[in-house]
Amino acid sequence: MYAYIFSRVIQSILLLFGVIVIVFFMIRLTGDPVSLMVPKEASAEVREAFREAHGFNRPLVVQFFDYFFGLFRLDFGDSIKYKEPALNLIIGRFPQTFTLATVALLLAMVIAIPIGIIGGYQPGSLVDTLGRSLGFAGQSIPSFVLALYLILIFSVGLGWLPTLFDRDNWQTMIMPAAALSFGAIGQLVRLTRSSVLEIRNEDYIRTARSKGLSGRAIGLNHIFRNSSLAIISVISILYTYAMAGTILVESIFAFPGLGNLLNGALVDRDFTLIQAIAIVFAIFALTIRLLTDLLYGFIDPRIRYG
Repeated sequence: MYAYIFSRVIQSILLLFGVIVIVFFMIRLTGDPVSLMVPKEASAEVREAFREAHGFNRPLVVQFFDYFFGLFRLDFGDSIKYKEPALNLIIGRFPQTFTLATVALLLAMVIAIPIGIIGGYQPGSLVDTLGRSLGFAGQSIPSFVLALYLILIFSVGLGWLPTLFDRDNWQTMIMPAAALSFGAIGQLVRLTRSSVLEIRNEDYIRTARSKGLSGRAIGLNHIFRNSSLAIISVISILYTYAMAGTILVESIFAFPGLGNLLNGALVDRDFTLIQAIAIVFAIFALTIRLLTDLLYGFIDPRIRYG
C-alpha cells in the first residue's frame, strides 16, 4: 500500500511541475510583460531599467527557475492590476468558488446517481426515460446559457430569487449552483446508467437473484458497490470541471470567486494573476486526482496490488 501511495504522489508532483512549465511559457507567448506593467508613455530608458530591475532581461529559462523556486516560498508574484501579491487575492476568493463548486457537485450527485441507478436497473421505465432526457439536456446546454435563462425566469419573471450575490443571503447560491450542476447531472446520469446496465447482467447478479435477494439489496450491495469505481472517477473529473466552469457563471451572477477574478485578469491581461490562478487550479485538480487514486486503492485492493 505504501508503494502505491508513493508512486501516486510522485506522479502528481511530476504532473504539477509539467503544468507549471506549460503555464509559465504559454503566458509569455501572449506578449512582453514589461509592456503590460509599464505605462505606454514611458520612455525606452525607463522600460529598459524596469526590465533589468525585475529580471525580464534574463533568459526565459533563468526567469522560470526564479519563479519556480519562488513558489516554494509561496511567492506567486504581484498582480499587475491590484498591485498586491496574487496569492492574497486567491486566498480571499478561493473559499467562495470552492463552496459553489462543492454545492453544485453535491446537487448533481443527489439528483443524478439515484436516477442513473434506477434507470440502469430498470431500462425503459419512466425514470430511465427521464434520466436519458436529462442526460441529453445536461450535455447540450452550456452552463452560462442556462444561467441567463434562470435569471430571466426566476429573478426577472417570477421575482423569487435574487440575481446578484449577497454573502448574507443563502438564496443567492441557488441559481449559480443549479446552472453549474446541470452539465454534471447530464454526464453523471449517463455514466451511472451505463455502469449499472453493464453490471446488472453479470453472473454474480444472477446468482444473487436466484438466492432470493430483494431488488433493493442487490442494487445497493452488488450493483452500486461494483459500479462505484466508475462513478467516483467521473465525480473527481466533474469536481475539477465545476471549479474551472465557474469563470462565466460567477461573472454572470457577480459572484466574488476565483472564476470572476480570473475573468477580470484575462480582460486586463494581468499575466501574473492569470498564471497564479492557473497553477492553483492545477494543484486543486491534481489533489483531487491523487485522493481519487488513493480511494481506488481502498475500495478495490486489486488496484494497489496490481
